[in-house]
Amino acid sequence: MRRKYLVLIAVGGVLFVFVSAVLARVWSADGAETSAVTALVQAEARGDVNGVIARIQGCRSSAACRTKVAAEAAPLRRAGRVSILQMSPSTGFTLGGGVGTNRVAWKSPSSLPIVQCVRVHRAGDALSGLRIELQSLSPRIKSDADCPAHF
Repeated sequence: MRRKYLVLIAVGGVLFVFVSAVLARVWSADGAETSAVTALVQAEARGDVNGVIARIQGCRSSAACRTKVAAEAAPLRRAGRVSILQMSPSTGFTLGGGVGTNRVAWKSPSSLPIVQCVRVHRAGDALSGLRIELQSLSPRIKSDADCPAHF
C-alpha cells in the first residue's frame, strides 16, 4: 500500500512539473509580445523605417507595406525615450496560436500620447513553443478609438 502512495505522489509531481512548464511557455508569450511591440514603436519613434519594416513579418518583401510604413513612420518620429503607457495583449490565455490586435499607447518626453494598433500572430502551441509575428501596424488613431478591423 505504501508503494502505491509513493507511485501516486511521484506521478502527481511529474504531472505538476509538466503543467507548470506548459503554463510558463504560454505566459512567456505575453512577455514576448510586449517586447516585440515595444521594439516596434521604439524603432518608429526613432524614425528607423528599416527597423519597423524588419519587425513586421513579410514587410520587407512587400512594396506596399514598405511604402505605408515609410509614410506613417515619418510623422511619428519623436526625440527621447519611448514610454509605454498602456498595452492590451492581442489574445487572452491560449494554449495554441491565433491572430489578434494589440492596442498600444506610447509617448516620448516631447509628445502627447500616441495610440496605434498592431496585428499580432501567435504561431505554434504550448508544447512546441509559441512565437510572435507582428503582421501590421496601424496609423495613429484617436486616444479613445477602438482599433480598426483592417489596417
